Amino acid sequence: MLQELDDDELELLWVGGEGGLEEDLVARAGYQLRTLPAAGLHGVGLPSLPGNLRQLVRGYLAARRLLHEFQPEVMFFTGGFVAAPVAAAGLRIPTLAFVPDIKPGFTLRFIARFADKIAVVADEARKFFRNPERVRVTGYPIRREITRWKRADALEHFELSGDLPILLVFGGSKGAQSINRALFAALPKLLTDTQVLHITGMENWGEGREILSGLDEKLSSHYRGYPYLHDDMGAAFAAADLAFCRAGASTLGELPLFGLPAVLVPIPIPGHLQRVNAEYLQGRGAAVVLQDSEMAASLAGTVRSLIRDQKRMESMRAAMASLATVNASKQIGQLLRDLGKGAKPA
Repeated sequence: MLQELDDDELELLWVGGEGGLEEDLVARAGYQLRTLPAAGLHGVGLPSLPGNLRQLVRGYLAARRLLHEFQPEVMFFTGGFVAAPVAAAGLRIPTLAFVPDIKPGFTLRFIARFADKIAVVADEARKFFRNPERVRVTGYPIRREITRWKRADALEHFELSGDLPILLVFGGSKGAQSINRALFAALPKLLTDTQVLHITGMENWGEGREILSGLDEKLSSHYRGYPYLHDDMGAAFAAADLAFCRAGASTLGELPLFGLPAVLVPIPIPGHLQRVNAEYLQGRGAAVVLQDSEMAASLAGTVRSLIRDQKRMESMRAAMASLATVNASKQIGQLLRDLGKGAKPA
């Protein structure tokens, strides 16, 4: 039975969409990966709808073959286009749905209707589900290696000084062009009294290097730019005094874990999940929210005002740290083991 196995006896298969970012990340982590055709339906225009429906049918048929071959005892979903066809193909298999945002997206709302258990990051998320007895508040799981950094080691790693505050800027796994450009415009003001640790995203790295070549040498010494950080992201969080970023799901776990106050700029789409995440953190005094359209004009002033107000920074830091959950991975793992108790292969 699943709950009787040691971790090294468990067989894990990650199912992702064809051409997705996970193809590289899962391989780096050493797990086996299978990809399936997938496409979204929510918010899709009429011209794209027939093609996306065909992709979903292909994904469903491929998922049925995959589940017959792998014979899982438990399925674990975190959203994404590929989740819907796999969930539909495995209706009889015990299922745990993890909702990484405060508000579930379209696919997770679909899966949650028949999931045996639903794990959420905060009690605030309960209101989005019809059957609260199936909901468990676990918090957001964090990779173990991200927590190994101490601030002094992180400063040394990035060759940063402890004498000036450090602003960490990132826009998600692919970067965010509007955030990058707003930052580049504000750098002459920010770098006079702030160090900037910036993850541009792979697609925006070239533009950043070109702009930085025109900076004054003294100012540029306060800037550290990277296209992407794999194993060093924990060091970036540990080194920073303030984050400036989108409000994706990971901010609900990573920022609280490091007690890192933030200026959040959610994706500028009405009703987007990031907007709900940002409002949740702002409502608890842990973050300040800027609108994407206002960011370029107010970035420098907002950051400098916060960093100079130590009393407010301490308050935000404490508020953010109070939202941390240190054992989320263990709780989710136990839910999966409990669901696997007595389960027969699909």
